[in-house]
Amino acid sequence: MAFLTDRIAIVGVGASEQGRLPGSTSLTLATTAFKRALDDCGLDKSEIDGLLTMPGSASPEGSLNYLRMGETLGIDPAYTGSMTMGGGTAGALIQMGAMAIACGLATNVACVFGDAAKTGGSRFSRASGGTDSWGIWGMFAAAANSAVAASRHMALYGTTSRQLGEVAVACRRHASMNPSAVMREPITIEDHQASRMIVEPFHLLDCCLISDGGVCVILTAAERAKDLKQRPVLIAGMGQGYTTQNLGREDWWYVPHQKDALDRAFAMAGLGPKDVDVAQLYDNFTMSVLLWLEHAGFCGLGEAGPFVEGGRIQLGGELPVNTAGGNLSESYMEGWLHVVEGVRQMRGACGERQVEGAEVCLVTGRGMTLNCANAMLLHPA
Repeated sequence: MAFLTDRIAIVGVGASEQGRLPGSTSLTLATTAFKRALDDCGLDKSEIDGLLTMPGSASPEGSLNYLRMGETLGIDPAYTGSMTMGGGTAGALIQMGAMAIACGLATNVACVFGDAAKTGGSRFSRASGGTDSWGIWGMFAAAANSAVAASRHMALYGTTSRQLGEVAVACRRHASMNPSAVMREPITIEDHQASRMIVEPFHLLDCCLISDGGVCVILTAAERAKDLKQRPVLIAGMGQGYTTQNLGREDWWYVPHQKDALDRAFAMAGLGPKDVDVAQLYDNFTMSVLLWLEHAGFCGLGEAGPFVEGGRIQLGGELPVNTAGGNLSESYMEGWLHVVEGVRQMRGACGERQVEGAEVCLVTGRGMTLNCANAMLLHPA
């Protein structure tokens, strides 16, 4: 896979409005994002010959989403398909698109997502785990899985709720600088602690948003990218990691396959954690960020709690994380907006939230019952 290093570029990113958008559908939101991504890179719709999609939670067509999306956009691609891996889908589809371009199956690939989860009826409250039987034991929704991880981390390493709050405060501070963010009012650790309990040990402000919105990412070959509108952002390395086991695996709560995905991305890029200037870490819950920090090697096992203290992951700190606000404060687009922010950081286009001199961005995603994970390392051409 190392032959893919710096061969594929992200040339266009686009997002619709985010938040509560009555009257919108998954398809209309995705279409808006697609049009904005085309405008961003300067390509014409006729030049898109690869279409990869993720059906939203409110998409009735499910796995046939690529057909509905292609029909709506007026595209008959040479390479297409849909995938559902929750918050791990954006990274997985981008990696599929990169391979398709490298193998000559497509020239310009659009990866598209749209969802009306906020107004279309949330589908995130089902029984957690691999079967509905988990609901018998009170395991409902994704919060239950990550709450187990947080409780275990606290028991083993002394991690505290206030340390989780540091993640929420950092994301909200960054969102306050992002005009497109849903939640922009700054919060304090005291606000975090006072917010109502959802699933012990998670307070409300430990949990991501539910949002309507659409996102599109367009890829092409690095050589082709030089002729387009924006400065190309190259994919230096990428990797995936999976486990098909849940509670039957003793270390499942620690999601060790996240480290596998990160190790593979770092190896492909020939980079390490010390090379990363800014990170967009999938944050369905505050605890998720702590685990990513440990798996990536920014700190040691059990050390992520103290690591996030003192503004270290805020802008101006040692490792700015989720500089647009992340799932916790910007919008919950299942990790797609993490890619968009990573690209914009590498372009130097983030205004007051820009990380000065940033040359390498780590973007991660994970999904389902903590089963799948992926990572990408981006840098400007």
